[in-house]
Amino acid sequence: MRLDRMCRMPSISLPQPANADDAMDAPLLRMGVVAGDIATLPPELGVDALVNAANESLLGGGGVDGAIHRAAGSQLMDFNRTLGGCPTGGVKVSPAFDLEARGIRHILHAVGPVWHGIRDTGVPGAPGDETAQLGYTLEDNMLASCHARALEMAALLGVRHLAIPAISTGAFRFPKERAAKIAFGHVHGHLLRATLPERVTFVFLAQADADLFSRVAQNRRAWMGSPRR
Repeated sequence: MRLDRMCRMPSISLPQPANADDAMDAPLLRMGVVAGDIATLPPELGVDALVNAANESLLGGGGVDGAIHRAAGSQLMDFNRTLGGCPTGGVKVSPAFDLEARGIRHILHAVGPVWHGIRDTGVPGAPGDETAQLGYTLEDNMLASCHARALEMAALLGVRHLAIPAISTGAFRFPKERAAKIAFGHVHGHLLRATLPERVTFVFLAQADADLFSRVAQNRRAWMGSPRR
């Protein structure tokens, strides 16, 4: 694996894939993680599209959503009013407006789920706590849908370098490690089979969250290959 960590973060380098088994690690050569503000990424990173952690109205909010709206300018809200909102798990695209000065061409507004906690349904593999397998809660599947749709849309738009924030882990209270596994897993799977985006960078406001994501990526063989993730 090679998971590049940019800006002020030290790099982690791993060998190039040498055989078919190692090819499973090839997507990590196209991933990065950085601690910073997704709305003010330096143009030299070459990011040409952002995923926004939006709410269903698409009209702005706090955290990442508010930062992107402020950086893109008032035209973003005016445009988003024409989109008619977006359901949880969905993604809608807008121009980048003032963010075009930083090389951003598109904003992909992904509506993540509010975490309500895991209820014990009696289904095998879905106990009433966070040891439930990934994919055994409605919230898991909605968050997975956000990432899958954003990646598919980015590919259709010809995006070369996509930046993705932590979705639903702030005010929506989604467990951070669980969210990191879902995000990493879907990006990893997409990059295994697709040429676009050429690169995906995960952007976290807090250094601790970037470090957590890096640990999830490094430990991927343990949780991706286990029947109980």
